[in-house]
Amino acid sequence: MTSAGPTLLGPADVRSLAARHGVRPTKQRGQNFVIDANTVRRIVREAALTPDDVVVEVGPGLGSLTLALVGEVSRVVAIEVDPVLAAALPETLAAYAPDLAGRCEVLAADALRVEEIPGPPPTALVANLPYNVSVPVLLHLLALLPSLEKGLVMVQSEVADRLAAAPDSKVYGVPSVKAAWYADVRRAGAIGRTVFWPAPNVDSGLVAWTRRDPPSTTATREEVFAVVDAAFAHRRKALRGALRALAGSAEAAQSALRRAGIDPLARGETLAVAEFARIAEALADAS
Repeated sequence: MTSAGPTLLGPADVRSLAARHGVRPTKQRGQNFVIDANTVRRIVREAALTPDDVVVEVGPGLGSLTLALVGEVSRVVAIEVDPVLAAALPETLAAYAPDLAGRCEVLAADALRVEEIPGPPPTALVANLPYNVSVPVLLHLLALLPSLEKGLVMVQSEVADRLAAAPDSKVYGVPSVKAAWYADVRRAGAIGRTVFWPAPNVDSGLVAWTRRDPPSTTATREEVFAVVDAAFAHRRKALRGALRALAGSAEAAQSALRRAGIDPLARGETLAVAEFARIAEALADAS
């Protein structure tokens, strides 16, 4: 006998749950609750999950996406910073997915400060990320959880563009390079404003990623990311000048860039992550 699937939340359910728990969405926490069942079905479908996956969800809110996830995977760890929402989620799961509620563990914590995830190593990250901290949360979890093989996150549309951008594009920058250190990243579609309550004043986008090995380098991730941060701190500066403080002088920066096979007059927005790794390696060798 198979277990009954979850009942997904619609607009009336979301508003009713919010009223019951005294929840008012706050801009401070980037809270916009999904009220459209088709959207959460689409997110789960695009995430290409399997029944064996262990999913981390960040910012489950009132449980719209959580309910869809527990119907598809073996386990969900839902990280929720709002104590009221964290306390309410198990009750919602018990009411709307009684046979599957045991698949979800709620972690009442700030995703930016989480240092471990309880239970078996998670294999996927699927979340409607709080828009005000979406990039730091994504990068923190990619670094913290090497077991993550894939993910699909909903973020502000412009952030989705930046995360998936390739070198030489107008929106290529620090998030693009740092995300590329961990994974192959792509845009996976757009999401309209009307699927949220309250409706945000920005468009949303889906970003999918698949884990891959970082570039082969003797430099540490911290060293590579320091070069990335310096290169984009002054977007219009040639790398020779942008890396001057990091290298100790413009001459040292130029020498390291030449050893890395990079034109000292190039700009950061033209380089792929592997080239930043070569620069970090040349700087480390020189010190």
